[in-house]
Amino acid sequence: MKNIKKIAAIVLAVVLTALAFAGCGEKKSLTATEGKLVMATNASFPPYEFKEGENYAGIDVEIAGKIADKLGLELEIKDVEFGSIIGGVQSGKFDMGMAGMTVTEERKKSVNFTDSYATGIQSVIVKEDSTIKSLDDLKGDGSMKFGVQQDTTGDIYASSSTEEGGYGEENIVRYKTGNEAVLALASGKVQAVIIDNEPAKSYVKSTAGLKILDGSWVEEQYAIAISKDNSELLEKVNGALKELIDDGTVKSIIDKYIAAE
Repeated sequence: MKNIKKIAAIVLAVVLTALAFAGCGEKKSLTATEGKLVMATNASFPPYEFKEGENYAGIDVEIAGKIADKLGLELEIKDVEFGSIIGGVQSGKFDMGMAGMTVTEERKKSVNFTDSYATGIQSVIVKEDSTIKSLDDLKGDGSMKFGVQQDTTGDIYASSSTEEGGYGEENIVRYKTGNEAVLALASGKVQAVIIDNEPAKSYVKSTAGLKILDGSWVEEQYAIAISKDNSELLEKVNGALKELIDDGTVKSIIDKYIAAE
């Protein structure tokens, strides 16, 4: 009886050891979905991301596609509200967020960022016949309402106090997309729209009677948001991104969508 118990104990120990080694040998998936790189974006931000029929296009879309190729993954794009991107990346719902995403200290508390791949400029759109002639004419004294896309840096900076360089929360009107903010400007609901310069150009081109004020309101850096729990993906994406920057691929993609000034 003792021998049987002893043999059983040995067999159990061997099985448990084998299972332990088997577990150690399992390869953890680089992304949440095996074989795919899931990118969250907000496809109403031309020329960085937008829809062409049923397809996605733009600077971020093409760069993400090249990164996925280098990682041997299939790019899958999720078009969501801009304000839900950081939370979705943080929770692991999306592998990365790429939407003309500006690096800020507040966002860095929730996610990690890759190296920057582009410089963004916040610009101000007004009506062509507006009394607002320059950035110096913008006032946070209640006489003006500023339209912004909610949760963007334009929103964050503009809604800060006048002491911090903004115009005050009470003078800001938030919209889900930049296009909605621009339409509100065209219809007289707000007196100015603060938004990234390249989308601003697209909106002014497609909407009669608007112009962009000379000068940049704020300059910032764009990067890719990745979960703090996935340092391996951050390293891999950063490596791929560096190669794409070094070999000129990123520049050629940006130049394709943004004409040299």
